[in-house]
Amino acid sequence: MRLRLDLAYDGTDFHGWAAQPGLRTVQGELVTALETVLRTSGVEVVCAGRTDAGVHARGQVVHLDLADGVAPDPFDPDRLVRRLNGILPPDVRVRRAAEASPYFDARFGALWRRYAYRIADRPETLDPLARGHVLTWPRPLDVDAMNAASQLLLGEHDFASFCKRREGATTIRTLQELSWERDSRGLVVGRVRADAFCHSMVRALVGCLIAVGEGRRPVAWAGEILRAEVRDPSVAVVHPHGLVLEEVAYPPDAELEARAAQTRTKRVSHE
Repeated sequence: MRLRLDLAYDGTDFHGWAAQPGLRTVQGELVTALETVLRTSGVEVVCAGRTDAGVHARGQVVHLDLADGVAPDPFDPDRLVRRLNGILPPDVRVRRAAEASPYFDARFGALWRRYAYRIADRPETLDPLARGHVLTWPRPLDVDAMNAASQLLLGEHDFASFCKRREGATTIRTLQELSWERDSRGLVVGRVRADAFCHSMVRALVGCLIAVGEGRRPVAWAGEILRAEVRDPSVAVVHPHGLVLEEVAYPPDAELEARAAQTRTKRVSHE
């Protein structure tokens, strides 16, 4: 049986998603809870997005395979959710569980991931109760300028200027949405959606656009950074605590196998 789990977590006290020896991680806590509930060992989970230390999630998606004799019969997803949440620490919750198509792949099957980044740039928006989830910025931001600069970054590009390179990995991505608005509380909220993200990409994009929003850089600077295709030390990678993985989208079951195969193909720039 292939199982899909939808998770939410507060990343403040985690060293990111991925299991690391001697460190507290979301994957480590989840696997421990699964092995306890299922009375088995060696559980392997695959997530939609390996969030960094301090990054939060409302819409993380995970899949795992249960061997014969391990999967509950009959399978009761609500009972599994209750039992897992009874073991997991309060900063990580399983929101849903469901049997999935054998072709469902939380990582390679995704059509897109959507993140939000929240910034408090005015004294009246500062909330000590939200300090672990909102970046405090000391200068006011021009949302219109940030949106104008964001338009220069949309589409398929090599985002090497905004990524930490990894050996053998491509930095070509398709940025489908990048927009900014003030919410009902007056916070500046960025919506970032792409087919996938490379390491530190969202936080580097936000750092670039903050520089435009506070007037230190012109709107056109964002496009210049993108075209350079090399990391620029003048682009700050902002703190992780303002970032939340909000949602991951998947195609219908009939298209899952083809989508996973397409995603596994190494990307080549079409510019």
